[in-house]
Order: sequence, then structure tokens, then C-alpha cells
Amino acid sequence: MPDLIRHIACCIDDSDAGTAALDHAQMLAELTGAPLSVVHVIAPPPFLLTMAAGIGGAPVHDDDAQREAGLAWLQAVADGRGDARAVLLEGHPGETACAWAVAESVDMIVVASHRGRVERALLGSFASYVSHHAPCPVLLIPPTAAHES
Repeated sequence: MPDLIRHIACCIDDSDAGTAALDHAQMLAELTGAPLSVVHVIAPPPFLLTMAAGIGGAPVHDDDAQREAGLAWLQAVADGRGDARAVLLEGHPGETACAWAVAESVDMIVVASHRGRVERALLGSFASYVSHHAPCPVLLIPPTAAHES
């Protein structure tokens, strides 16, 4: 019987729900023997803030500092997870994660579903986007899993 899961990706943020998703992804990786990629996407700054900076305002954020801090945090998280690989991406979170999953032949994505209704309405839902656009099955970890792990 061929291996059905050869590469697992877990998309995380710095939250209890993200940690719970990573716990589940690590367990699946151990059960299947598949490598685990721990993925975090740095979103670009909001358009209006970028425009304000371009009109003579102070820089909105320091891309290099944000990238370095994000990579250091992500690498520390991945280092505590066996052979997990840290993957830091930049762009629109949902689109970028799904495009990366296609390029890397990911067989399963694990992601936390933890935003409330107001946050989803204002910011959109990463988990919803990934579940509808991923090239592979998506395991959504509910908010209650963060309290149980």
C-alpha cells in the first residue's frame, strides 16, 4: 500500500490554538513517518499604512527586522518538534500558504480555527481560506483543542 501522507504542513501563529494544531500535526507526522513543516506567513502591512509611509511618513514597519524575528521564533518552535522544518513565508497568508503547499507537494495541512465572528468579519479567516483552496486535505483543529492539549 503506498504512503498516503508523505508531507505534513502545520500553519501556525503565536497562540494556544496554533500550539494545539502543531501538537496534532506532530502526532500525525510521528504516526505516518511523514516529514513535518511548521509554516508561518508574515502578512504585508495594510495598504493605507503603506501609502502613508510613501507620502513622507515614517516607515510603517521594518521588513528585515520582522523577517528575522519571525524566523527566530519559528525556528525555536520547530526545533522543539523533532525533525520539523521551519518555513517562513511572506504575502497574503491564505494564498501564500496554499501556493507553497502546491509547490512543496504537501499531502495534508493542519491549521487552527480560533478567531471569533467579529475578527473573521473584519480580517477574514485563514482557516476558512485554506480549507477551501488547499491542494490537499485540511485538518482544522477547533479552539477547544487548545485547552485539552
